[in-house]
Amino acid sequence: MPSQSRRVTFDKRNFLIYPDVYLPAEDTFLFAHHLAAVQGERVLDMGTGCGLLAILVAESASEVVAVDINPRAIVCTQKNAAQNSMSHKINALAGDLFNPLRPETAFDLILFNAPYLPVEDNEGETWAEMAWAGGPTGRTVINRFVDQVSNHLTMTGRILLMQSTLSNVEETLKRFSSQRLVSSVIAEADCFFEKIVLIKACRKSK
Repeated sequence: MPSQSRRVTFDKRNFLIYPDVYLPAEDTFLFAHHLAAVQGERVLDMGTGCGLLAILVAESASEVVAVDINPRAIVCTQKNAAQNSMSHKINALAGDLFNPLRPETAFDLILFNAPYLPVEDNEGETWAEMAWAGGPTGRTVINRFVDQVSNHLTMTGRILLMQSTLSNVEETLKRFSSQRLVSSVIAEADCFFEKIVLIKACRKSK
């Protein structure tokens, strides 16, 4: 176990956070309060970090796939899944966005607390920074996610995406629309010099 690991308690569950893994913060907890998973769903937790959301949603999900580009986050998620008795439901995979998934894999619910903060050119290179660094406009990862996500969404599925007002919420809504997905802001919270915003998207009704 890394010597500087931290611990977080949420919903009576304890989570170990390695020093090079994103520490759950206001965006994580806002997300957690709006999961609303349905019994038996298949869930994808993109950018899982320590696995907090994956573990919470596993209570009702039939299966959770947790993906993170940071290999230390995957080890951390596996550790937390074991200590919260959820290893049998959570499959943690290291990789960049949807790359670890088979092309035909689809989910009823897709979660992503995206890297959404605008950064300078010299930021976003370490594992820890990759969890929040979104490129010059904050949209580098968000755009890639929105452009690919419908390929892994069931016909009745939905997406929950967390981002900041600093990374242009309206652009995200427009981009979802270009992918024939209907989206809207369902929750937000003030956070220092920005607002964090939770967006819900689903397929357009015929």
